[in-house]
Amino acid sequence: MKIISRLILSIFITLLSLNSLSAKQINDKVALNGIKEAKSVFLIDFTNVRKTAFYLNIIEGTHKGLVDQGVKPKMVLVFIGETVKYLSTKQDEAFEMENEEHLESIQNSIKRLANLGVRMEVCAVATKVFKIDNNTIPKEMDIIADGFISLIGWQTQDYKLVPIF
Repeated sequence: MKIISRLILSIFITLLSLNSLSAKQINDKVALNGIKEAKSVFLIDFTNVRKTAFYLNIIEGTHKGLVDQGVKPKMVLVFIGETVKYLSTKQDEAFEMENEEHLESIQNSIKRLANLGVRMEVCAVATKVFKIDNNTIPKEMDIIADGFISLIGWQTQDYKLVPIF
């Protein structure tokens, strides 16, 4: 009986410790220690429509994560390079049919991010190079002269660079 009691007690303690391990909260409190506001500028430079859609969803999650941890996010997204092709509301018909899900996800993310107050800038140098009509860029986004100049400006204003490509 003593052995069974010890075994039950041992199992109970093991289960209790496992439960407390799984209950451990995952957060960023060490990195966010004392921070009330986070200013970030994301340099977005992708050559893949799927990756663009994926990371826009991740950025939405980052915004939510900051808010959930009591930090006010001030985010700017600067789109350069080939990425501007995936922002356009007018796509080549074959490309659109092949990538409809990702293109729709991108457009939905743009709307949701704008509703969160995220500023989105599209480099006019890139739209010119990739022959994208600026009128096909969603209204939630701002066309800027040069993405690099914008990045310099935001970083000079103490926005922290988050390069993703």
